[in-house]
Amino acid sequence: MRLHLITVGEPKLAYARAGWEEYVTRLRRYHKLQVSRVSGKTQAAESEAIRKAAGKAPLILLDPRGQQFTSEALSAYLDTRALGGTGELAFGVGGPDGHTDGLRAGASALWSLGSLTLPHDLAMVVLAEALYRAATISAGEPYHRG
Repeated sequence: MRLHLITVGEPKLAYARAGWEEYVTRLRRYHKLQVSRVSGKTQAAESEAIRKAAGKAPLILLDPRGQQFTSEALSAYLDTRALGGTGELAFGVGGPDGHTDGLRAGASALWSLGSLTLPHDLAMVVLAEALYRAATISAGEPYHRG
C-alpha cells in the first residue's frame, strides 16, 4: 500500500530530524512512501494545503479528538484498508493550531496519538514509528514485542 505522510513543515530539532529520517527509511521497506511538506500562514491555509496534497486518497488526520489505537489495532486497521482496496492512505499532521473543523469533517478518520499534547516535531516522529511498528506486526517480524 502507498502511504502519504503530509506534514506542516519539517522537524526542526536535531533529535526529531534524526528520528523522522530513521523511521521513514525503515517504513519504506514495507510501503511505497511519499512525504509532502506543506505550509501556510494561517490554520485555514495549512488545512487547505493538507487537503490538496492528499488529493483523492482517504485522509487520516492526527487529531486529539480521534480514535486511539494499540499497535496491534493500528496494524489490523491498515491491513483491512489495504485488503479493502485502498491503494493509498494519506496522513496529515497539522501545525501548532491543529486542523480546521472543515478539514476534520472531510477526513476519512481522526487518529489521536494519546491524551498528551506533543510538540509538532515529536508527533511527526511518533507517527512514523507507529506506522513502522504496525508494518512489522503485519509482516510477523519481532520489532514489536508486546
